[in-house]
Amino acid sequence: MHFKDRAALEGYIEQLKSRPQPRRVLVCMGTGCLAKGAQKVYQSFVETLQRKGLNVEVDMDTSESSRHFALCSTGCMGICETGPRVRIEPEGIQYLRVSPEDVEEIVEETLEKGNIVYRLVQQETINGETRYWPLVKDDPFYRKQVRVVLRNCGSIDPESIDEYLRNDGYRALAKVVTSMTPDEVIAEVTKSGLRGRGGGGFPTGRKWQFARMVKADLKYVVCNGDEGDPGAFMNRCLMEGDPHAVLEGLAIAGYAIGAREGFIYVRAEYPLAVNRLRKAIESAYQAGLLGENILGSDFSFDIHIKEGAGAFVCGEETALIASIEGKRGMPRPRPPYPAQSGLWGKPTIINNVETLANVPQIILNGAEWFRSFGTPSSPGTKTFALTGKVKNTGLVEVPMGITLRELVFEVGGGIPGNKSFKAVQIGGPSGGCLTEAHLDLPIDYDSLCSAGAIMGSGGLVVLDEDTCIVEVARFFMSFTQSESCGKCVPCREGTKHLLGLLQKIVNGTASMEDLELLEETAQVVKDASLCGLGKTAPNPVLTTLRYFRDEYIDHIVHRICPAHVCQAMKEYRIDPEKCKSCGKCARVCPVKCISGRPRIPYVIDQDRCIKCGSCFEACPFDAITVEWRRKNHE
Repeated sequence: MHFKDRAALEGYIEQLKSRPQPRRVLVCMGTGCLAKGAQKVYQSFVETLQRKGLNVEVDMDTSESSRHFALCSTGCMGICETGPRVRIEPEGIQYLRVSPEDVEEIVEETLEKGNIVYRLVQQETINGETRYWPLVKDDPFYRKQVRVVLRNCGSIDPESIDEYLRNDGYRALAKVVTSMTPDEVIAEVTKSGLRGRGGGGFPTGRKWQFARMVKADLKYVVCNGDEGDPGAFMNRCLMEGDPHAVLEGLAIAGYAIGAREGFIYVRAEYPLAVNRLRKAIESAYQAGLLGENILGSDFSFDIHIKEGAGAFVCGEETALIASIEGKRGMPRPRPPYPAQSGLWGKPTIINNVETLANVPQIILNGAEWFRSFGTPSSPGTKTFALTGKVKNTGLVEVPMGITLRELVFEVGGGIPGNKSFKAVQIGGPSGGCLTEAHLDLPIDYDSLCSAGAIMGSGGLVVLDEDTCIVEVARFFMSFTQSESCGKCVPCREGTKHLLGLLQKIVNGTASMEDLELLEETAQVVKDASLCGLGKTAPNPVLTTLRYFRDEYIDHIVHRICPAHVCQAMKEYRIDPEKCKSCGKCARVCPVKCISGRPRIPYVIDQDRCIKCGSCFEACPFDAITVEWRRKNHE
């Protein structure tokens, strides 16, 4: 099909909506479920349905029949922890941790008899009573979620443009190019209060207006899909699960500022996202929704994919621009800002994947509808990659203003193993650690900033009592230091110095002077670095010093790690009652710190021991024990 005008598109969408939907078997084929064997589950459904003589062809013109099913592979459904996931529609039945061996039972019991296989549904046992949530709508994981950006993820085939159109896809683009001026589009986005979801939170409409006002023969729009935070997968899942939403948002942005060319910058480590984006672009061109004179209008727009090499610094606008131009990804001073002089010196706007995916819904439903979610200063919803020490890890979308407590304990299900909550690291390596005292803090741009953290792109790592806060700060500093492009001295040398000081602390060799130097250096790096990477790199250090200074002091003064994580804070000791003086421990010790002789128990020199554990593994008599230092240890 090739739509020549808006009427043709609208007519086709209504035709799709009017066709009867067969019962659908949805198999999650997001990256997380694929890693757990979803492809084999999907293939098992194909074989089982065919063997039983059930029609598995997707044929929207076929009248409804109890023996007709549409088998569909989808994007991420949300709870990655419990994949592979299967959903049966229209009933809304969900099955978790499905294996190929479970498929025959699902087909026989659910598809043929209408029964639920309870052993495969979401369940929880409290005080000896087991509760089951077989339906998606009843699952506590989804109860507080509002799926705007993720509305199609997990419920449509991301490689089918008809699936996207059936769910009002490209209607916003049609409305824009046929009945709205660029200024009206910008005004609507501005009125909605949409802020950049990539971390900075800059008002989207204002950014578009800056580029709109600049006179130039060429302008560009760029979708930033370079998601580099450890543990973050929001943008990846959106590009994999609903690629057309990203294309539609990017095209609308191009229309608004007067650009006819757009780029999607996505890291090459996301092959599934790249593949689905390419297929979506091809389908959109064939349908006349990209290319020349879209829907018979004067607006023409082309989209290209640029695969990045995975440099974290390329999440920064000017470094990303340099990378698209074929240069080394390094930031440059601003001004001029990209909206004035960006890609190849032309006005350019860069928006995050999630930001652009919000745009079609704002155009279709209006700014006031969008502002009905969230808070006055942070309207709308936000996606999060909920990971770490929490029961329900996965992809979530919640209204801005929800509290950390609601997100961690209601959506996330709380801390597994009856452990205590300790902190959340929000905003990735550029974010900060927030404590139990912040659990009732609303999640919005201003509240997080006041607490010393940032929204970031949406990474949220939950930490429990067994987490060493100093080690967390060291880990994130190690990441940002290795990802520093090296262009400016404060970031290049400052992050290296910060990492060295943190390493001394976890090694048990630091002094209180080192702690003072750590804080001072972190502030210098924050104030003096050129780009956002350097300016935010000290955040994990500064927030953990602010809220967990006692834990730093324990490492430095008492030489203990309260969480029993830092290897330097433990001691290997030989029990003289159990030691048989065989000498095996001494022979494997790489630093020769174990001494003894026949019939005399061996002893470990604690000052020379490097805590490698070789002696512990070699002792055949369990004579060597591991002890963690305590505050009263001499």
